[in-house]
Amino acid sequence: MEIFKEFTFEAAHKLPHVPTGHKCGRLHGHSFQIAIHISGEVDPHTGWIRDFAELKAVFKPIYDQLDHHYLNDIPGLENPTSEVIAKWIWQQLKPQLPELCQITIRETCTSGCIYRGE
Repeated sequence: MEIFKEFTFEAAHKLPHVPTGHKCGRLHGHSFQIAIHISGEVDPHTGWIRDFAELKAVFKPIYDQLDHHYLNDIPGLENPTSEVIAKWIWQQLKPQLPELCQITIRETCTSGCIYRGE
């Protein structure tokens, strides 16, 4: 079984390694949407894999680092593409959330990334 919890954060960034003149090389912002997926067995007593409130609590310190910040200033996010952000979130969460199986990040309504710890 798999469950997920979604979060939205607002942040600014620019991509330093795009060609000169590329729109993503200029400072801009997004309303990023993140989904944290975990998988496991449903506990017969509680009826869930894990309490959604626990997922929120585990993600909160990461959320606080990202929300309304300039992502390029965060160590590890100097080139904050969706792919880099997804992997960075995974690396922060996995030690505390061994059931983690997927991070989905959307930077726009039509563009995003799925990371499964590859």
